[in-house]
Amino acid sequence: MHSFKELSELFEQHFTGRQFPAQPEHLYNAAQYILSIGGKRIRPVLVFMGNELFDELHPDALHVAQAIELFHNFTLIHDDIMDKAPLRRGKATVHKTYGESTALLAGDVVLVQAYEQLTKVRSSILPNLLTLFNKTAKEVCEGQQLDMDFEQKEQVAIDEYTEMIALKTSVLLAGSLQMGAVIGGAGLGNQQHLYAFGKNLGIAFQIQDDYLDVFGDPAKFGKQRGGDIIANKKTFLQIHATTHATGADQQALNYWMKEQPEQPDEKIAAVTDIFRRTGADAWANGLKEQYYRKAIEHLDAIAVVSSRKNELRNLAEFLMMREH
Repeated sequence: MHSFKELSELFEQHFTGRQFPAQPEHLYNAAQYILSIGGKRIRPVLVFMGNELFDELHPDALHVAQAIELFHNFTLIHDDIMDKAPLRRGKATVHKTYGESTALLAGDVVLVQAYEQLTKVRSSILPNLLTLFNKTAKEVCEGQQLDMDFEQKEQVAIDEYTEMIALKTSVLLAGSLQMGAVIGGAGLGNQQHLYAFGKNLGIAFQIQDDYLDVFGDPAKFGKQRGGDIIANKKTFLQIHATTHATGADQQALNYWMKEQPEQPDEKIAAVTDIFRRTGADAWANGLKEQYYRKAIEHLDAIAVVSSRKNELRNLAEFLMMREH
């Protein structure tokens, strides 16, 4: 068994080289550019961890891990275009650097490259992997559409928002783990428990992310405090506050969530105070703990020697205790 750090290093060793041909230069440089920006690479490492939970690391895991990371970066290119985002991890986005049309094509070719990696796995497991990969890919697209739909809605129910997060974020974490489990020869029951572990952990991770955006230490979180408030984003905190605020707090929240002041400090302070008065901060921490416990229950239910689950358990604890 390898640690998360060791598996991360293993993946980087195989992924840092150029993934695309030299010509047409403008297209393939744009495709390579998104990969060069980097990232946590959590999803491909989850493929490795899902595999190692049941068996020794198989060469197929590397192909699937690369496919997962390529697909993730395809979504980032297109998401940045839809969001009109100028920066990604502190660097200019693909469409800002290469133009929107080339960025669209680059995203497409990154997706094709993901499928190219999948074709390299054993024929005996390829149908199952393709079915799971395609299901996951469609659900991620559905989640992104729901996220855009919610921008046009004044109110979103917490169940609606949770389902959107599950589709947009969690299913790719869960699918990565299950694809690793398929490679490792896991039975369907164990696969389902591992998938549910990843899905619940992904929702808990997003709740923590929403919380840190408002109540985290900016120096540790690495982002401007209250970025979601400035952008009028619907989050777990905002939806809870909207549902539970009354009187002057409800009026103030409605006012601030439509305002875009040049100096946002007053808005951040006012909305943060409403979050506290409605108990959104404590509620979010409680909800995060509920999803974390669900995740651990499914991890405990997987029928393998307990010691093989230690790295996944450690990762789950780290993600929940993180301050950035």
